[in-house]
Amino acid sequence: MKVGLSWFFIKPMPFEREVLLHYAKEADRLGFESIWIPEHAVIPHGYQAHYPYSADGKLPTNDEEMPFPDPLLTLAAAAAVTKRIRFATNIMILAQRDPLYTAKEVASLDVLSRGRVILGIGSGWLKEEFDALNVDYHKRGRRTDEAIEVMRALWRDDPASYSGTQFRFGPLHAFPKPVNKRVPIFIGGISPAAIRRTARLGDGYLPVPVPNIGDMFKQVREECARIGRDPKEIEFCYPAQPTLDGIKQAQDLGAVRVTTGIFFSRDLQQITRDLEKIANDVLAKL
Repeated sequence: MKVGLSWFFIKPMPFEREVLLHYAKEADRLGFESIWIPEHAVIPHGYQAHYPYSADGKLPTNDEEMPFPDPLLTLAAAAAVTKRIRFATNIMILAQRDPLYTAKEVASLDVLSRGRVILGIGSGWLKEEFDALNVDYHKRGRRTDEAIEVMRALWRDDPASYSGTQFRFGPLHAFPKPVNKRVPIFIGGISPAAIRRTARLGDGYLPVPVPNIGDMFKQVREECARIGRDPKEIEFCYPAQPTLDGIKQAQDLGAVRVTTGIFFSRDLQQITRDLEKIANDVLAKL
């Protein structure tokens, strides 16, 4: 079982260089498998869109001023001070991004980290954010699917070409190529569209912590059977508490990775103690 750490900077957790790099170095030293970080470009004030993963339809803590640092820049900083731990987004809102630029950024991070990147993506839910970025919210599903195909073509081919309804280009050259010519792409979400996207295009599945995660896994496997894909090709991830019971629950559902975490603190020694507790109580006993 792989054990990853979720970085979610809910206030008053500090987004500070010393805290971030200490956390990354200690996680690497203690043998955690990966670090996962979310993305939002902006949080529109007074947004009305419904966050689909909470009872009140709002982001955790209902705080519009939560810090959402750029995930790739943040992970690049962490990559510079670590050796083994992998780096992932959970999730990048791919529909809001230009896939050519994103492919370049991800490939650069993969080279700088020596092949330690996982790209977790989703199509997004915050309509007002799409409006602010001048991206059509109602085309986000098609943009997401085509952006995945675009990035894989750019990472794999030279020259690369693509012809779709949302993106069209080529032939063109895109360098550097990533260390992994197929950077793993994990799909987030629990909607029927996310299930279909996972079965068709995903290397992994990233559900959010909802009560019926087991049913989400089952739906992905059923969709794989429908389209003739082996579900064993997909890594199932599970957001779990940092306990052996949490790990066992994930294993029983067929997950191969859990994502968990600790609270950020300006007390660097406390970060070390909290990570060491998980390492001693969980990692050492797997």
